[in-house]
Amino acid sequence: MQTQDPKVVKFLEKLKDIKSVDELTGKNGLITDLVKDTLQTLLEAEMTNHLGYPKHLKILAPGATNKRNGSYSKKIKTGNGEAELAIPRDRDGDFQPQIIPKHQTTTSELDQKIISMYAKGMTLSDINEHLADMYGVALSDTMLSAITDKIIPQIQEWQNRPLAEVYPVVFLDAIHFKVRSDGVVKNMAAYLVFAIDIDGKKDVLGCWLGEEEGARFWLSVLTDLKNRGLKDILILCCDNLTGFSEAIGSCFPNTIIQKCVIHQIRNSLKYILSKDQKAFLSDLKTVYKATTKDQAETNLLNLAETWGKKYPMVIKSWEKNWSELSAYFAYTSDIRKLIYTTNAIEGLNRQIRKVTKNKALFPTRLSLEKMLWLAIRDIRRRMTMPVQNWAQIISQLHIHFPDRFKLPL
Repeated sequence: MQTQDPKVVKFLEKLKDIKSVDELTGKNGLITDLVKDTLQTLLEAEMTNHLGYPKHLKILAPGATNKRNGSYSKKIKTGNGEAELAIPRDRDGDFQPQIIPKHQTTTSELDQKIISMYAKGMTLSDINEHLADMYGVALSDTMLSAITDKIIPQIQEWQNRPLAEVYPVVFLDAIHFKVRSDGVVKNMAAYLVFAIDIDGKKDVLGCWLGEEEGARFWLSVLTDLKNRGLKDILILCCDNLTGFSEAIGSCFPNTIIQKCVIHQIRNSLKYILSKDQKAFLSDLKTVYKATTKDQAETNLLNLAETWGKKYPMVIKSWEKNWSELSAYFAYTSDIRKLIYTTNAIEGLNRQIRKVTKNKALFPTRLSLEKMLWLAIRDIRRRMTMPVQNWAQIISQLHIHFPDRFKLPL
């Protein structure tokens, strides 16, 4: 059995006496001591690397002339309080610490480096390995978690921030992850709301974690959006989400629902024999590629006549969902391209996957929340360009919904 680091043992012993969260993470709490011990260890490791030999070595390495020359005291502001460090000095006076550079009085630079690595999808083990390469010492998982926990207030602030009153187009989708909870691995979905505002700019309105999808879950998401100031959604695009139509109808009764045609096609092909798929797709294309809704409905009848007996379940699904699959026929080609699939939010999902791909299993729900928010934060920073042809799109939407929003001047 591997022996624990004495500092970790000491920390765990003190942890037993903690009676409140403030004693742990508050100003000058136990985490502050852990931060101080870790920084002190990193500084000593830097000096060892600078001199080329460890502390207390009686005989210097061949060619070594520079030596340690005591230390000087320096107070550092950490995210959890003030810590006093002993900054090591060398006899030649050319040691320049990198972890706490001269004239720096906070640990924010180190924290930001660690958070940045975490945001890029690096696991705590990866970060430890990277720090070990740089400084010859690794931080404990407790220390790394304490640093990344500093973004929790930012997550809460973002998730509760006020929203615009009207969003012309909103997309919904989910990404699934495996999370350990109470000693059991569970499937958990991150439900994302991606929107285009009146100016044509994209934004992620929020991210909600849930184990089960249904009308009650979606009602809670939509209620949250309303409580944050959202009064109206013109068009909402989504997959065939369980319970969603009922939930949106109760919160935003005037919203047009457009279900993703591409998802419907993919789901249909699961039940079509491979030998029939090419012919079926050819006939189906005449439905969703039709010029008008009347033409599409005529072609849907022809599709049912040709394939209905062999694949009744597939045809029934198209007929049952037709009103929400065909909403895009009411608009011009620019709007149709934008809303008939959920490609816009799937692009967001792909970018998130690039960050989370190294995590087959998240140890806690909070660790998943932190990584998702950091990924979304970086993606949002790159969302600077408006939707293509937005001036035409918003003008057309104003004609369709003249009383529900004002055109930006």
